[in-house]
Amino acid sequence: MQNKHLLGLENYPAQDIQTIIDTAFSFKEVLERPIKKVPSLQGKTIVNLFFEDSTRTRISFELAQKRLSADTVNFSASTSSLKKGETFKDTSQNIEAMKIDAVVMRHPTPGSPLQLTNYIDSIVINAGDGTHEHPTQAILDMTSLQEKFGYLKGLKIGIIGDIAHSRVALSNIYGLKIMGADVTLCGPSTLIPPHVEELGVKVNYNVDQVIEWADALNVLRIQRERMGGGMIPSIREYRNLFGITTERLANHKKEIVIMHPGPMNRGVEIDSSIADSDQAIILDQVLNGVASRMAILYLLLGGKESGDNK
Repeated sequence: MQNKHLLGLENYPAQDIQTIIDTAFSFKEVLERPIKKVPSLQGKTIVNLFFEDSTRTRISFELAQKRLSADTVNFSASTSSLKKGETFKDTSQNIEAMKIDAVVMRHPTPGSPLQLTNYIDSIVINAGDGTHEHPTQAILDMTSLQEKFGYLKGLKIGIIGDIAHSRVALSNIYGLKIMGADVTLCGPSTLIPPHVEELGVKVNYNVDQVIEWADALNVLRIQRERMGGGMIPSIREYRNLFGITTERLANHKKEIVIMHPGPMNRGVEIDSSIADSDQAIILDQVLNGVASRMAILYLLLGGKESGDNK
């Protein structure tokens, strides 16, 4: 791997993304075994440093670490000395003084994982920093697409929904463009960042045209906790204009793959019948999340060859 850390996918080497994806497929075979564990990272200690609530990402990373036989420590900001006035710098340096090898961090402030690399020498993996990036989610999404289609270059991907507040969207844009896919963004104009076309993507405000064009849709939720009021007139209107509904897909009469990073607002951005259909690879994404994060940890932490899963 050319980079010591995984802080984001902007300008990330395409070869390294492909190496992670290929390694993830190897680890997915491990997850299908009766004993889902290899000793690749035995003796390594990884701290999960989460300053924001998380279900899928935190459990996925913790499972990936345990499947690789690493020692895992979970840190919760709500029960830490940060509540007593300790600085982020002191907290992180005290944790590293206990001889750890890597930190997986989620933080509400964009740029926090990069800042952490100024304070500690351990490997830092970004598990989501505010509205900036969520690189491991994009990698598991690309792993799922390659598993489904067999390739990424030339794939047509529509990203639908709240682009402006989505770190998943930004990491997917960077990653998919690096790997040669075509990306179109779709959502209310208030939720599309200005000048986003400069990233090499197209913007289309007609979801039906995007469905007709795309091979796959990555459907994002409306992040009401980040946006405040006035961004959309109503949930009902959003669903009518941009929701991936049973009726809307039935009108197109085409095969299209449906993705969602979770958590889903069923009945808002996606109908339950679509989320639970054969078109959806949402649960495949979850399993690929464990395999992808195993691959990332293994490659960044220099997993032992003897523990390889060949």
